[in-house]
Amino acid sequence: MSLHPNLEPLAPLVGTWRGSARGEYPTITSFTYTDAWQFIDIGKPFLLFVERTWNAEGAPMHTETGYVRSPGGGVVEIVAAIPTGQSELGVGTVATEGAVTTVATDAEVRCTPSAKQVDRIVRRFVVEGDALAYTMEMAAVGQGVTLHLTSDLTRQG
Repeated sequence: MSLHPNLEPLAPLVGTWRGSARGEYPTITSFTYTDAWQFIDIGKPFLLFVERTWNAEGAPMHTETGYVRSPGGGVVEIVAAIPTGQSELGVGTVATEGAVTTVATDAEVRCTPSAKQVDRIVRRFVVEGDALAYTMEMAAVGQGVTLHLTSDLTRQG
């Protein structure tokens, strides 16, 4: 199956990634974890993604799933479901400079009535060969946009 033409700029993301990560936020104690992402081409003009995380003992921590779409012209859109009661809808850019591809999104967040309040999620994926650096900033629980997660991942397949 060949990648939809609109997804060509996102091609470096396709695959399975895994590595070490760190979480922090002004309202929590910092922590480390294992992060894994899958970006899957299903033959449509979007990539399906799944993220899963585990603590140091190997117990599951977090998961989320969604889609990255590219209508063309260096624009990307993100749609994500987060099981803690949030949904994310945003827009961003994809750009390649030499061997480095950067995907950045900025999204509004809707929350269920019982979820912690998250207002905004800003993601950045930087791919260079078989290395993926990921950061996520968020505005939540009365805090402005602040770094929350960083991961250094390598391609597993």
